[in-house]
Amino acid sequence: MDSPPIVISASPHVHSDRTSKRIMYDVVIAMVPAFLVSLYVFGVSAFIATATAVVSCLLFEYLIQKYLLRTEITIADGSALITGILLAFNLPAGLPIWMIVVGSLVAIGIAKLSFGGLGFNIFNPALVGRVFLLVSFPVQMTLWPTAVENNTTLADAITGATTLGIIKDGLQFGGTMTELSAQLPSHLNLFLGITGGSLGEMSALALLLGGLYLIARKVITWHIPVAVLGTMALMTGIFWWADPQHYANPLIHILSGGAILGAFYMATDLVTSPVTKKGMLIFAIGIGVITVVIRLFGSYPEGISFAILIMNAFVPLINKYFKPRRFGSKIKAKIV
Repeated sequence: MDSPPIVISASPHVHSDRTSKRIMYDVVIAMVPAFLVSLYVFGVSAFIATATAVVSCLLFEYLIQKYLLRTEITIADGSALITGILLAFNLPAGLPIWMIVVGSLVAIGIAKLSFGGLGFNIFNPALVGRVFLLVSFPVQMTLWPTAVENNTTLADAITGATTLGIIKDGLQFGGTMTELSAQLPSHLNLFLGITGGSLGEMSALALLLGGLYLIARKVITWHIPVAVLGTMALMTGIFWWADPQHYANPLIHILSGGAILGAFYMATDLVTSPVTKKGMLIFAIGIGVITVVIRLFGSYPEGISFAILIMNAFVPLINKYFKPRRFGSKIKAKIV
């Protein structure tokens, strides 16, 4: 009896029902709790900012692909939708609509499609859009609306400093953490999200719930989030232990700013993060170190956006150095 023919085909040889589109929409589902908190805290302004970013990202991707690149339209894959949500999550409520549109154009047109689209971009598109707006419009990007009592009003009338901003400014003018503690929100408020800041960094609880959902769905692994937050906790803990009057405790650093948002939702971007577990840890530790250095010694109170973009540039080198051994290759024997 003749044996069945051997079929030789190109990789990949292991198939799964998990598609890029399904993964993208899992990420969207994970961000729903944080979005709901932003609606509760900032009201209609949060909805307007998020809707503007999402619609403009989808529109720019469609127009550029159809009329400039003349390639397949990919707005249904969910990547532009995520870019819009993440961009909005990194912006203050009440930011002028035209600025959000400009940020969306930079994120989609420059950071994503100019590199070839999904799977080819080097840097996280939403963070590129956010940093562009921060550098171009620093005043508007650092006006943080406070929570509104009436969620049907716009949250652009009353502004206040973020937790990290209060600490940065207070210490620069000779204050101590004991003196500044009265101006800082409680750890519980930081955890729940009743404070000022960007839309998506409000509630640590909501972000953690979404992050755990992503881990449970195996969209991401624990390596990058845990390493980023662990590195930040260790470094800030050392400084706080050495001088608690001039450095905030690690819990404040973890719960404030975009630490959790960046660790779970942006540093873990499948396209711009390393592919191996060892590479992920090196990548994440670098993000944590750079973030803490910027927060403690830089001119900006927050630094995780810059840290992620800097480490994005090192991902090709990390992937090359920590490239896994090819199946079937032999380990070189040591010469005694």
